[in-house]
Amino acid sequence: MSVPDHATERPDGRQARWDRHNHERHRHIVAAAIAVIEENEPGTHIHLQQIADRAGLTRSVIYRHFTDRAELDRAVLTAVVDSLADELLPAVTLDGTIPDIVERVVSRYVGWAVAHPSLHRLAESDPVTRTASPLQRGLERISEQVASVVVTALDTLGVPLRDEERAMIDPLAFGLVGAVFSAVRRWLVLGEDQPPAPVLVTSLSDSVWYLLKGHAHSLGVDLRRDQPVQALLEQASLAAAGPPGPA
Repeated sequence: MSVPDHATERPDGRQARWDRHNHERHRHIVAAAIAVIEENEPGTHIHLQQIADRAGLTRSVIYRHFTDRAELDRAVLTAVVDSLADELLPAVTLDGTIPDIVERVVSRYVGWAVAHPSLHRLAESDPVTRTASPLQRGLERISEQVASVVVTALDTLGVPLRDEERAMIDPLAFGLVGAVFSAVRRWLVLGEDQPPAPVLVTSLSDSVWYLLKGHAHSLGVDLRRDQPVQALLEQASLAAAGPPGPA
């Protein structure tokens, strides 16, 4: 006796609802853990019972969704790093001058770090593992976006790049992002708001600008602080197109 096609293709609604419930519970636990972390001083050890109390669950229920504390901690760290990346990525665009772009990204990052010092401490204490850590992946997301913007600008300007020069853009972008992260981490550790956040943002932005200007100069591109990037790219496109033909 054959089974009707509609019977074999019918989705298991109960399984789908159970999967959705598990996913929502997973997110609820992670959100509770983040809330507890933010309520405490940076570096404070958070007990599982605190997370369970905040989530309104028992410890045994939490362990139904996470095999151990390490898996929970990693899920929390991933959520924190993703939140930081989601805050910064929209700022990595070609709108404004290069100093404007750099300061926009750095300012958002410093603002996030000041608003979430305990989460920043958690991110910087990312453990070394055999696989790419959440922090490493987060920095890579941001660095890849920065590298993509730089490549787009250089290609639009028609800058001839040797293979090794093009290959260096990615590690250089990662180095810039990592340097800014390290500087802000050190600033938070020193405390006492010295120097004030606006001074830190300006100094870091200037440092990145000097590096970009120096590398651009080595490629034959003269960058000006007051020149909007879009205007620079439009001029390059018009120059590449050549003079208009006779009417």
